Amino acid sequence: MDISNRISLHFDEAAETLSLSAQTLESALTQAIHALVECVSQGAKVLACGNGGSAADAQHFIAELVGRFERERIPLAGIALNTDTSIMTAVGNDYGYDHIFERQVQALAAPEDILVAISTSGNSPNVIKAIEAAHERDVRVIALSGKNGGQFNQILGPNDIHLCVPHNRTMRIQEIHILILHILCDGIDAFLLGDLA
Repeated sequence: MDISNRISLHFDEAAETLSLSAQTLESALTQAIHALVECVSQGAKVLACGNGGSAADAQHFIAELVGRFERERIPLAGIALNTDTSIMTAVGNDYGYDHIFERQVQALAAPEDILVAISTSGNSPNVIKAIEAAHERDVRVIALSGKNGGQFNQILGPNDIHLCVPHNRTMRIQEIHILILHILCDGIDAFLLGDLA
Protein backbone atom coordinates (compact mmCIF):
# COMPACT_ATOMS: atom_id res chain seq x y z
CA MET A 1 0.00 0.00 0.00
CA ASP A 2 1.34 3.45 -0.86
CA ILE A 3 0.72 6.62 1.17
CA SER A 4 -2.01 7.80 -1.21
CA ASN A 5 -4.03 4.65 -0.59
CA ARG A 6 -3.45 4.92 3.14
CA ILE A 7 -4.78 8.48 3.13
CA SER A 8 -7.82 7.43 1.09
CA LEU A 9 -8.56 4.65 3.56
CA HIS A 10 -8.68 7.20 6.41
CA PHE A 11 -11.22 9.31 4.55
CA ASP A 12 -13.30 6.27 3.64
CA GLU A 13 -13.29 4.96 7.19
CA ALA A 14 -14.15 8.39 8.60
CA ALA A 15 -17.04 8.80 6.15
CA GLU A 16 -18.40 5.37 7.05
CA THR A 17 -18.18 6.12 10.77
CA LEU A 18 -19.86 9.48 10.23
CA SER A 19 -22.76 7.88 8.35
CA LEU A 20 -23.27 5.13 10.92
CA SER A 21 -23.09 7.63 13.79
CA ALA A 22 -25.74 9.80 12.14
CA GLN A 23 -28.05 6.77 12.00
CA THR A 24 -27.46 5.57 15.56
CA LEU A 25 -27.02 8.75 17.63
CA GLU A 26 -29.81 11.09 16.48
CA SER A 27 -32.28 10.19 19.22
CA ALA A 28 -29.71 10.40 22.01
CA LEU A 29 -28.39 13.70 20.62
CA THR A 30 -31.92 15.13 20.65
CA GLN A 31 -32.30 14.11 24.30
CA ALA A 32 -28.90 15.59 25.16
CA ILE A 33 -29.71 18.93 23.54
CA HIS A 34 -33.01 19.18 25.42
CA ALA A 35 -31.28 18.31 28.70
CA LEU A 36 -28.56 20.91 28.17
CA VAL A 37 -31.06 23.61 27.16
CA GLU A 38 -33.09 22.94 30.31
CA CYS A 39 -29.90 23.05 32.40
CA VAL A 40 -28.55 26.35 31.11
CA SER A 41 -31.99 27.98 30.85
CA GLN A 42 -32.46 27.68 34.61
CA GLY A 43 -29.02 29.10 35.33
CA ALA A 44 -27.40 25.78 36.20
CA LYS A 45 -23.95 24.80 34.96
CA VAL A 46 -22.28 22.20 32.79
CA LEU A 47 -19.26 20.33 34.14
CA ALA A 48 -17.08 18.42 31.68
CA CYS A 49 -14.12 16.10 32.03
CA GLY A 50 -11.88 13.71 30.14
CA ASN A 51 -8.26 12.64 29.70
CA GLY A 52 -5.84 13.40 26.87
CA GLY A 53 -7.74 14.17 23.67
CA SER A 54 -10.98 13.90 25.63
CA ALA A 55 -9.66 16.55 28.03
CA ALA A 56 -9.12 18.84 25.04
CA ASP A 57 -12.69 18.11 23.90
CA ALA A 58 -14.08 18.88 27.37
CA GLN A 59 -12.19 22.18 27.46
CA HIS A 60 -13.27 23.03 23.90
CA PHE A 61 -16.94 22.37 24.72
CA ILE A 62 -16.89 24.55 27.83
CA ALA A 63 -15.12 27.34 25.92
CA GLU A 64 -17.97 27.34 23.39
CA LEU A 65 -20.52 27.66 26.21
CA VAL A 66 -18.80 30.37 28.22
CA GLY A 67 -17.63 32.30 25.17
CA ARG A 68 -19.88 31.66 22.22
CA PHE A 69 -20.33 29.13 19.47
CA GLU A 70 -21.21 30.74 16.13
CA ARG A 71 -23.52 33.56 17.19
CA GLU A 72 -23.79 36.13 19.94
CA ARG A 73 -25.71 35.05 23.04
CA ILE A 74 -25.38 35.25 26.79
CA PRO A 75 -22.44 33.37 28.32
CA LEU A 76 -23.42 30.00 29.75
CA ALA A 77 -22.00 28.57 32.97
CA GLY A 78 -19.52 25.76 32.48
CA ILE A 79 -16.38 24.34 34.04
CA ALA A 80 -13.85 21.97 32.46
CA LEU A 81 -12.64 19.87 35.38
CA ASN A 82 -9.37 18.99 33.66
CA THR A 83 -8.04 22.56 33.41
CA ASP A 84 -7.13 23.53 36.97
CA THR A 85 -3.64 22.10 37.40
CA SER A 86 -3.42 23.09 41.06
CA ILE A 87 -6.56 21.15 41.95
CA MET A 88 -5.61 18.20 39.76
CA THR A 89 -2.08 17.89 41.12
CA ALA A 90 -3.17 18.44 44.74
CA VAL A 91 -5.93 15.85 44.55
CA GLY A 92 -3.75 13.50 42.49
CA ASN A 93 -0.95 13.77 45.03
CA ASP A 94 -3.14 13.47 48.14
CA TYR A 95 -5.83 11.03 46.98
CA GLY A 96 -4.66 9.52 43.68
CA TYR A 97 -5.25 10.33 40.01
CA ASP A 98 -8.50 8.38 39.93
CA HIS A 99 -10.09 11.03 42.20
CA ILE A 100 -9.16 14.25 40.35
CA PHE A 101 -12.62 14.74 38.82
CA GLU A 102 -14.64 13.07 41.56
CA ARG A 103 -13.51 15.58 44.20
CA GLN A 104 -14.42 18.50 41.93
CA VAL A 105 -17.88 17.09 41.23
CA GLN A 106 -18.37 16.62 44.98
CA ALA A 107 -17.34 20.24 45.57
CA LEU A 108 -19.07 21.96 42.67
CA ALA A 109 -22.07 20.00 41.38
CA ALA A 110 -25.71 20.76 42.19
CA PRO A 111 -28.74 18.65 41.18
CA GLU A 112 -29.73 20.95 38.29
CA ASP A 113 -26.26 20.70 36.72
CA ILE A 114 -25.10 18.30 34.01
CA LEU A 115 -21.84 16.37 33.84
CA VAL A 116 -20.46 15.75 30.36
CA ALA A 117 -18.16 12.76 30.82
CA ILE A 118 -15.87 11.86 27.93
CA SER A 119 -13.88 8.63 27.51
CA THR A 120 -13.25 6.95 24.16
CA SER A 121 -13.22 3.53 25.85
CA GLY A 122 -15.83 4.22 28.52
CA ASN A 123 -13.36 2.75 31.01
CA SER A 124 -11.38 5.73 32.38
CA PRO A 125 -11.34 5.25 36.17
CA ASN A 126 -11.30 8.97 37.01
CA VAL A 127 -14.21 9.68 34.66
CA ILE A 128 -16.15 6.74 36.11
CA LYS A 129 -15.62 8.11 39.62
CA ALA A 130 -16.85 11.52 38.42
CA ILE A 131 -20.03 9.86 37.11
CA GLU A 132 -20.54 8.06 40.42
CA ALA A 133 -20.09 11.34 42.30
CA ALA A 134 -22.60 13.00 39.97
CA HIS A 135 -25.15 10.28 40.69
CA GLU A 136 -24.67 10.81 44.43
CA ARG A 137 -25.74 14.44 43.88
CA ASP A 138 -28.63 13.66 41.51
CA VAL A 139 -26.70 15.24 38.64
CA ARG A 140 -27.61 14.02 35.17
CA VAL A 141 -24.77 12.68 33.01
CA ILE A 142 -24.21 12.96 29.27
CA ALA A 143 -21.52 10.40 28.49
CA LEU A 144 -19.48 10.29 25.28
CA SER A 145 -17.71 7.02 24.50
CA GLY A 146 -16.95 4.49 21.78
CA LYS A 147 -15.71 0.89 21.61
CA ASN A 148 -19.12 -0.47 22.72
CA GLY A 149 -19.26 1.86 25.73
CA GLY A 150 -17.09 -0.08 28.16
CA GLN A 151 -17.95 0.31 31.86
CA PHE A 152 -20.20 3.26 31.07
CA ASN A 153 -22.84 0.67 30.12
CA GLN A 154 -22.86 -0.63 33.70
CA ILE A 155 -22.78 2.66 35.63
CA LEU A 156 -25.00 5.02 33.64
CA GLY A 157 -28.51 5.38 35.01
CA PRO A 158 -31.88 5.56 33.24
CA ASN A 159 -31.86 9.37 33.38
CA ASP A 160 -28.40 9.61 31.80
CA ILE A 161 -27.69 9.89 28.08
CA HIS A 162 -25.04 7.74 26.39
CA LEU A 163 -23.55 8.91 23.10
CA CYS A 164 -21.49 5.88 22.09
CA VAL A 165 -19.69 6.17 18.75
CA PRO A 166 -20.05 2.91 16.78
CA HIS A 167 -16.34 2.34 16.15
CA ASN A 168 -13.35 0.75 17.91
CA ARG A 169 -10.58 3.02 16.67
CA THR A 170 -9.70 5.91 18.99
CA MET A 171 -9.05 8.47 16.26
CA ARG A 172 -12.44 7.81 14.62
CA ILE A 173 -14.20 8.04 17.99
CA GLN A 174 -12.49 11.35 18.79
CA GLU A 175 -13.41 12.74 15.37
CA ILE A 176 -17.08 12.02 16.02
CA HIS A 177 -16.86 13.30 19.60
CA ILE A 178 -15.90 16.78 18.44
CA LEU A 179 -18.74 16.69 15.91
CA ILE A 180 -21.14 15.61 18.68
CA LEU A 181 -20.01 18.52 20.87
CA HIS A 182 -20.48 20.97 17.99
CA ILE A 183 -23.98 19.55 17.36
CA LEU A 184 -24.79 20.05 21.05
CA CYS A 185 -23.55 23.65 20.90
CA ASP A 186 -25.58 24.35 17.77
CA GLY A 187 -28.69 22.81 19.32
CA ILE A 188 -28.33 24.87 22.49
CA ASP A 189 -27.96 28.05 20.47
CA ALA A 190 -30.90 27.17 18.20
CA PHE A 191 -33.21 26.91 21.21
CA LEU A 192 -31.81 29.89 23.13
CA LEU A 193 -31.85 32.18 20.11
CA GLY A 194 -35.36 31.22 19.03
CA ASP A 195 -34.68 29.11 15.96
CA LEU A 196 -36.48 26.17 17.61
CA ALA A 197 -39.40 26.07 20.02
